[in-house]
Amino acid sequence: MSSAPPRPAPPESALSAPYWEGLAQGELRLQACAHCGTLRHYPRLLCTACFREGVIWRVASGRGRIHSWTVAHYAYHPAFGAELPYTLVTVDLDEGPRALGRWHGGELALGLRVRARVEVKDGVPTLGFEPQPG
Repeated sequence: MSSAPPRPAPPESALSAPYWEGLAQGELRLQACAHCGTLRHYPRLLCTACFREGVIWRVASGRGRIHSWTVAHYAYHPAFGAELPYTLVTVDLDEGPRALGRWHGGELALGLRVRARVEVKDGVPTLGFEPQPG
């Protein structure tokens, strides 16, 4: 019986390196436009508001509300096959942008308060969310 391959590592680039480094340290980092301050997630070269280059990285609270979710029944990569089915949630972060991550909780509800949770498997950090206590 063969074991599953390791999780694929994110492609390395100067554009996204601060994001992945932050996750590896347990932080969710967002890009802020160096010109107009608009926050964005995932990392992009140009600002989605003023279309200029230049970013400042900010550590996000990781808190937000569930906007939507989907349940994966098919593994897009063999490393995830043993984890099926799993749930991905789209979260409206308190800072404004939306983020997608793995669900680490029980019952789901639109608007449910959540907090970020970083998980590292096979040396690869992944963003997830869990219910926010209180």
